[in-house]
Amino acid sequence: MTARRALGVLLALSLSLTALACKRSATSPADDGGPARLRIAVVPKGTTHEFWKSVHAGAVKAARELDVDVVWKGALREDDLKGEIDVVESFIAQGVSGIVVAPLSDKGLVSTVKTATGAHVPVVIIDSDLASEDYVSFVATDNEAAGKLGAEALAARLAGKGPTANVVVLRYQEGSASTGLREKGFLDALRAHPDIRMLSDSQYGGATTETAEKVSENLLAAQKADTGNVQGLFAPNESTTFGMLLALRKAGMAGKVRFVGFDASDKLLQALRAGEIDALVVQRPFEMGYLAVKTMVDHLRGHSVERRIDTGSTLVTRDNLDAPEIKALVSPDLKTWLGE
Repeated sequence: MTARRALGVLLALSLSLTALACKRSATSPADDGGPARLRIAVVPKGTTHEFWKSVHAGAVKAARELDVDVVWKGALREDDLKGEIDVVESFIAQGVSGIVVAPLSDKGLVSTVKTATGAHVPVVIIDSDLASEDYVSFVATDNEAAGKLGAEALAARLAGKGPTANVVVLRYQEGSASTGLREKGFLDALRAHPDIRMLSDSQYGGATTETAEKVSENLLAAQKADTGNVQGLFAPNESTTFGMLLALRKAGMAGKVRFVGFDASDKLLQALRAGEIDALVVQRPFEMGYLAVKTMVDHLRGHSVERRIDTGSTLVTRDNLDAPEIKALVSPDLKTWLGE
């Protein structure tokens, strides 16, 4: 064997051993002969909304209780599908024990999740459904039921507003399964009220508060809301709710139109208390993060898990805002789990 060929063989062997060591670090037994330490990747839709901070906190709580590692990473914006795909593919390449992901698109992440399961990296879906069966469990709000809850809350507040009350819906963005179901649930429930008329349900606010505010301004102007032509509003997530709120404030209409939003943040809760928002349909993001990681760990440790887990939703109003159980829901202790 020539010196050059021998060097090539040694280099190839070294690379093979390095790759094996990397794979073993995530999936193989520990050096002391015990079971491997599980490493769970959690990929949110975005990292700026308060909702995802609560999901993160719940995931950390589960990780500490179950003695596993959680790696939290997601795109900054909730419209960066390519960024989300890149993050998931990176975790697959690292050979993590499992991946928990909130799909930005019900179809856009299908092939990536299929790649993960093909690489023996199981996936738990959270928050928003996937148009696929290649996952272990789906942990989320029953979004259609949550939308119906919002519709009934708005209908109750519009009762007696005249022979017909006009309503506007600001949608989130196309391809988002979770908000799409909320919007469907809302519209289906509202049709049962003949005294309510839908003026507009075709406008999308987009992924940020800024885009939602701009669309809201145009929508309110187009529907002549400032003349009293709009009596009710619905928005299906945190960014669309806050964007619509800002547009109402700018138009001097905050508190003058019945408004039901979705999700909770400090600013939205302040607006609720001030009477600028009538009600918020609130999910349980902390529980979602906790149960998603717990479900993944149970699966990896050989336990049976439920295919679908509903984490529930609650209507929060000024009347119940100070109740202990509501306070715990809308203002979870993030500092304990995230140090913030």
